[in-house]
Amino acid sequence: MSDDEMTTSVADNEMHDESESQPVDADNETEVAFDLTARTGGTSEGLAPLEMTPEVQRMIEEGGVLRLPEENDLDPRQSEVRFGDGETMIINLGPQHPSTHGVLRIMLELEGETVLRSKPIIGYLHTGMEKTAEELTYVQGTTNVTRMDYLSPIANELVFCLAVEKLLDVEIPPRAIWIRMLMSELNRICSHVTWAATNGMDLASTTMMIFGFRERDLILSFFEKTTGLRMNTNYIRPGGVAADLPDGWEDDVEVMMDTIESRLDDYDELLTGQPIFRERTEGVGILRPELALALSATGPLLRASGIAYDLRRAEPYLAYDEVDFDVIVGSVGDTFDRYAVRMNEIRESIRIVRQVLERMPRGDYRVQDAKVTPPPRGRIDESMEALIHHFKLYTRGFEPPEGEVYVAVESPRGELGCYLVSDGSNKPYRMHMRAPSFVNLQCVPALLRGGLMADAIAVLSSVDPVLGEVDR
Repeated sequence: MSDDEMTTSVADNEMHDESESQPVDADNETEVAFDLTARTGGTSEGLAPLEMTPEVQRMIEEGGVLRLPEENDLDPRQSEVRFGDGETMIINLGPQHPSTHGVLRIMLELEGETVLRSKPIIGYLHTGMEKTAEELTYVQGTTNVTRMDYLSPIANELVFCLAVEKLLDVEIPPRAIWIRMLMSELNRICSHVTWAATNGMDLASTTMMIFGFRERDLILSFFEKTTGLRMNTNYIRPGGVAADLPDGWEDDVEVMMDTIESRLDDYDELLTGQPIFRERTEGVGILRPELALALSATGPLLRASGIAYDLRRAEPYLAYDEVDFDVIVGSVGDTFDRYAVRMNEIRESIRIVRQVLERMPRGDYRVQDAKVTPPPRGRIDESMEALIHHFKLYTRGFEPPEGEVYVAVESPRGELGCYLVSDGSNKPYRMHMRAPSFVNLQCVPALLRGGLMADAIAVLSSVDPVLGEVDR
């Protein structure tokens, strides 16, 4: 876990302790607190009455931050702003609401239609993947992590395999590097068009839902042809990839890129210049750059605020330092900017994919190290040594030396990091994933503060959280 996340989590625990131990003097206040808890979920995770909420906790719920960069002059007293003294109402948005993009629950305190406070409550999709990783060998690990962010399984597999390869100190062949980059960018396009589809549905554009899933299906069909699966592919493995690209892959990819690029013009005609869409998104949910940095936001959420930070450029991995692409940034940091950044990132990914098409090297698609990769399937029927090698690799796996590593990649949602600790056995001693959806959810109270209830759906969609990755 990073220092920033530990700071947030420790402070959260302290605030929960404060709120639970807050004394209540008057009997009527006790009754109000009891009724409020009963009506809003019956747990201490919910929003407490404003007068009973500790100062630091209230700052978080109203969009403040726990820590501020010294060079920025954010005033914590901004949280003292009130929208009136009228009666407020606390409601639940989710966890079953389709517009929360998963089983996310957000408690909102409203004064009329204005959002005063909000609090994301997570954990409804908890699967314990990080703990499960401690009971799986490194060879089996990719089948576990691929299911976290189910809209970008390739990124999950990639960051895990890069961490394992760093522990092993192995260098993979150039063809495997470029295949990984091809699949990563196709997955980025797939994720962004899926977001465009669901975002359009959130803003009442059923046509955009049809358009987005139409393009998504093109890429998933290629994934199925290449990996055998449309989702959760388990294609990227320690040492390379599971199989080489199929015959005719160049023609398939070229047709996909030409088709998707031409259909982006349809997206522009349908949404970008549409007056209702612009009214729903422009000036809504503004995230200032200094606040985005203070909240550790990454990905399109950060870049829409004007910060040109992309790991593919800032800390290049694979062969991203050998291809040309632009880092797309916004100027206002509102919901429309987050839409525009993702649409233009699709164009940049198409640009990268075309360069991969031209420069894909020949050679092995995985490292020829008998301790890391299995023998060709055809040799298993011919060689007893190959059969034993295959059996030992898939039952016992390999044993990296003791050590710890952290590797990060740029997923469609931001910085996706993998922290691995090896004790010299065939299983990780500890695995922790720095999930961008989890970290970016910290921005939700700041984005919703002072907006309308109707805007909350558009703003939440623009953050693009995937709850499988948040709860993992």
